[in-house]
Amino acid sequence: MTENRGQRTEDREQRTDFFVCLLSSVFCLLTLSGCGGYSNTSLYPENVGTVYVEMFDNQSFRRGIEFELTDALAKRIEAQTPYKIVTSRDRADTIISGRIVHANESVLSTERQIGRALEKNIELRAVVTWKNLRTGELLIDNKMVTASASYSEWQSQSFAYGSTLAANSLANRIVELMEAGW
Repeated sequence: MTENRGQRTEDREQRTDFFVCLLSSVFCLLTLSGCGGYSNTSLYPENVGTVYVEMFDNQSFRRGIEFELTDALAKRIEAQTPYKIVTSRDRADTIISGRIVHANESVLSTERQIGRALEKNIELRAVVTWKNLRTGELLIDNKMVTASASYSEWQSQSFAYGSTLAANSLANRIVELMEAGW
């Protein structure tokens, strides 16, 4: 009798192990088959092929940043998106434009004895618009984008160096905005 009980208990454990194994296998198969939320579609709108990057306006008192931002944005679009930059607005599917509304420099740290700035920060803000010229749809509608970068004159870095870093960071954020919505 005790042998039968032992056999029944062992049979139940084997069945339980089998069902646990079966359920975990089914779960793994469902996860790997695409039910996990993964997709291989493009991150960018597929109805766009070319982009014309218009020179950014500069409403700040720092001159030259608009050239750096426009150049950095064109290079980022070419490198990180499936789009091609065109030099003629007439041949473009879309146009991206904007204006720099804020360029500020602030001190991050100072030397203790004489109060001279050791490290400075540059913050850039721009308002960006991306328009589909074929449909008239605004893909990005007056979106505020902010980026900053730090530099140190003690390391032979100038305002120009810091503003170039900030412009590249801002261009990267604008390209991130160009991704299609989830």
